[in-house]
Amino acid sequence: MIRTNQQIVPHLWYDKEAKEAAEFYASVFPDSRITNMLTLHDTPSGDADLVSFELLGQKFMAISAGPFFKFNPSISFFVNFDPEQEKDASEKMNEVWLKLSEGGMVLMPLDKYSFSEKYGWVQDKFGLSWQLNLTNPEGEKRPSIVPSLLFVGDKCGKAEEAINYYLSVFKNSKQGQIVRYPQNMEPNREGTIMFSDFMLENQWFAAMDSAEEHKFNFNEAISFMVYCDTQEEIDYYWEKLSSVPEAEQCGWLKDMNGLSWQIVPREMDKMMSSGRPEQIARVNMAILKMKKLDLEEIQKVYKD
Repeated sequence: MIRTNQQIVPHLWYDKEAKEAAEFYASVFPDSRITNMLTLHDTPSGDADLVSFELLGQKFMAISAGPFFKFNPSISFFVNFDPEQEKDASEKMNEVWLKLSEGGMVLMPLDKYSFSEKYGWVQDKFGLSWQLNLTNPEGEKRPSIVPSLLFVGDKCGKAEEAINYYLSVFKNSKQGQIVRYPQNMEPNREGTIMFSDFMLENQWFAAMDSAEEHKFNFNEAISFMVYCDTQEEIDYYWEKLSSVPEAEQCGWLKDMNGLSWQIVPREMDKMMSSGRPEQIARVNMAILKMKKLDLEEIQKVYKD
C-alpha cells in the first residue's frame, strides 16, 4: 500500500447517513478506521454529524447535512488491488465487490476488459461509486484508492484542459499516464481522454471524458478539501479555483468545471477534534458567515 501525507481530502455529503456509511466502508476495506466523530449544532441543516475516517490509508470526511445533493458517477473512487503486494488480491477484490454491490447497482460487471484483467464499476447502497481494478504488476504503482473525475455532457472533451489547469495550480504535481480514444469509438471523439491520471500535492487522481449519454454532472455531494497552513495559501487557492461567485460559501467554491472544493485551514481539524463544545460552536457560527475563510478570525473566536 502506498500511503501519502494527504493535503487534499474527499468530502462526502449525506442526508443523514454519514456515520452509518463511514462504519460500513470501514468494515468493507481492510486497514480502515473511523478517526473522529462530532455533531455540529445549529447549522442551516440543523444538527450535522461530521465523521473523519481512513480507508486503505486514504483520508475521507463525511457530513450528514440534509437531502440537498445526491452522489452520481461523475466522481468515483478507483480501488486498486495489486497481485504483487497481495497474492490473494483477486479473492479480496471479489469480497469487496460483493459487499459494495449488495443493495447497490452494478454499472459495469466485474469481468475481464481490454484495459484490465479484472475490473468492475459499482454504485453502493448509499449511491457512492467505486471502480475496482486488479492492477497489472508490470504497470506503475498507484495508491490503493484514487479519486476519479468523469467529464460528461457539456464538460466532455475538457478533461485534458482541466488536468493541465490543476497541474498548474497545485504544487508537487505531475502528469501520469494518458490514454486517448482512437478512431471509430463514437460517440467519443478521437484524441479525447479515455483515461488519464495525474498527481496533485503528491496525491493521485484520475480523469476521463465520456460522450455517452449521462444524466448527471459534478455537484456538491463530493467536494475536495484543500488543507492550508496560512491565509496566503487560502487566498492563493481561492483566487485560482473559484469561478462561480454564487457558490462561494463557508470555504466552499466551484471551479470552471463545476467541481466543488473546500479551502480550509489545517488548524480547523485540530480545533474540531480537540476543542471544547463551546469553542467548536463559536468556530462553526463564524464560518457560516464567511465566504472565503479568514484564519485570523477563526483563531480569534476559538480562543475567546
